[in-house]
Amino acid sequence: MKNNTITPILALIFSVSLYSCSSQLKDNTETTTPEVVQENPFSKNGITLIESTEDIPFHDAMIEMNLPSQNTQLNPGPIEFAFNVKNYVLGNQTPDATSKKCANAAKGQHIHLILNNEPYTAHYESQFNQELNEGNYVALAFLSRSYHMSIKHYEAFVLRQFSIGSPAEKSTFDEAAQHLFYSRPKGEYTGEDTKRIMLDFYLVNTALSPEGNKVKATINGTEFMISKWVPYFIEGLPMGENTFKLELINKEGNIIEGPFNTVERTITLSELN
Repeated sequence: MKNNTITPILALIFSVSLYSCSSQLKDNTETTTPEVVQENPFSKNGITLIESTEDIPFHDAMIEMNLPSQNTQLNPGPIEFAFNVKNYVLGNQTPDATSKKCANAAKGQHIHLILNNEPYTAHYESQFNQELNEGNYVALAFLSRSYHMSIKHYEAFVLRQFSIGSPAEKSTFDEAAQHLFYSRPKGEYTGEDTKRIMLDFYLVNTALSPEGNKVKATINGTEFMISKWVPYFIEGLPMGENTFKLELINKEGNIIEGPFNTVERTITLSELN
């Protein structure tokens, strides 16, 4: 009788002991499993790209180009440019400029004029003259916030072709094709402006998506694949020269044919103003 009573008690103790050991082993296993850390595709080799918001979109802002006329042929020398700007005030400071903490134009909002995808010139009035040499020209003009962020909708830009003098060859630029134009960064940055550098470009006749066209941005040899047409702020750039290469590529990773769809620039960062 005594043995029959002890046996169930021992069995119960043994079962509880097994459960306790199993539970403890499970707890130890869970706590020692290494955490899987997802790499940020926009942070590599000390360089970080931060997607920026367009807090003030200026949906109704418009620009029209009155001069030069489309496909006109002009004499070399000072060329008159004339724009009609609507629902947007050139020379004003964009209200959210301070919050962006990046380089900002003291003269305010302006027009970016890009000729043959060379570095843009900024214009704070709708009419001005610019000295141009003989050649064929593709002009892209778009509205820019005071901190140089472009306004990205159909009526906020204009694309125009014209020629100066008598170029030896005719222009082969196809306005209906897909194009990438480089905007920022540009030139030299000093002091506080070196901490956040804006990367901005302009697309014509194309869109970006994870499954479609993309912009491959190579910064100091490090590649970033961009699948959204938005501006980015860059942090972590070293002082001195920094190189940028932008390429418009298709879903297969091939560069889309076009005269401006691959562009390289160098900027300089220095600590002193």
